[in-house]
Amino acid sequence: MLFRKSMMFLGGVLCFSPLLSQANAAQNQDPYVASFETYAKEVAAINQHSDANQAFQTYAQEVASVEKSVGYIGNELPIPKATKVMDGVYTVVGSFIWGTRANFGLNNNLSAIIFKDGVFVYNGGPNEAVAYSFHQQIKRLTNKPVKWLAVENDQGHAYFGASYWTDVGVKNLYSQKRANENWHRIFERTKERYSAARGRAITQSVHDVTSRFTTFEDRKTIDVGGGETVELINFGGGHTPSMTGMYIPSRHLLFTGDLGFNERLPGLLHDSHYKDWIRSFEKMMAMVPNDVTVIPGHGTPTDMATVKRQTYDYFVDLIAEVQKVVDRGGDIEEVDAIDQSKHKDRPVFDQLAKENARHIYREMVAEKMKNSP
Repeated sequence: MLFRKSMMFLGGVLCFSPLLSQANAAQNQDPYVASFETYAKEVAAINQHSDANQAFQTYAQEVASVEKSVGYIGNELPIPKATKVMDGVYTVVGSFIWGTRANFGLNNNLSAIIFKDGVFVYNGGPNEAVAYSFHQQIKRLTNKPVKWLAVENDQGHAYFGASYWTDVGVKNLYSQKRANENWHRIFERTKERYSAARGRAITQSVHDVTSRFTTFEDRKTIDVGGGETVELINFGGGHTPSMTGMYIPSRHLLFTGDLGFNERLPGLLHDSHYKDWIRSFEKMMAMVPNDVTVIPGHGTPTDMATVKRQTYDYFVDLIAEVQKVVDRGGDIEEVDAIDQSKHKDRPVFDQLAKENARHIYREMVAEKMKNSP
């Protein structure tokens, strides 16, 4: 088997990256495969009955098929080592800053839960190279196959790597229905944005596999063998319009998705809504026991009390301060002056603190104007 690889420089690490073939995106086609397809056409133009033409076409198809079946072909990236949370549960804690070229776009958590019948992966990864690298770590932990994948929301760090998992044969993929539909809608432009920000070489091979996902509205129970089940729950929107949380009763283990942040300051994005976030977090707390182990969307594994303090309580306090400004008819400069200094040591504070307050202010003012006679 012959694979051609191109060298690239990522985050100070010299890596090898494949030139992968993706049938549904011409710009991603492996030049090695394409050259044989072109040569086959040239041979056909000279002699339409040539057996060589069919041989070259067949060879090109076989190479493309092998590349697809093994997923990403390249060296393992130096992503963080998976942390053992409890027996059979491991999490790679992503960077506490943004996804960048230096961290390969990995700024959220990737988790693997080992069950009797196989491995359940939570979050696909920000690209196929990271997904492949996480898979290599899983293989060193167990010889059981990855059988299931769920993604937390419609963001690239959760979804882009899903095409790697489908390419290597994972058939059971899950997402909340609205998130899956939205990801399909924004896939191409998000891919272009990620390519520009985090490197085309590491992003070009991802492809849209939303059609492979099994979706659900509010809740779905999955039998994972050995008498255990996984509960996928849409606790509601907030950070994003909808989400896929995951609760494993037998392990007393909760995956909050991006409803829960630890250490890192949570952020309100363009499609975030602070009221939804509060309601969804309250729903989550009401549906699971207080003494669960929590793996948040961002930050290290913790307990419910900590993730509540770091996320829910942060927003409740900030909402109250912004409401005071709105009630007295204050402007955005007063919102900027709200004292959030007790959170100043949290990662991305400088980038998010004022913007979170502004986001809440804009929502409050818009609602006030809407309800005015």
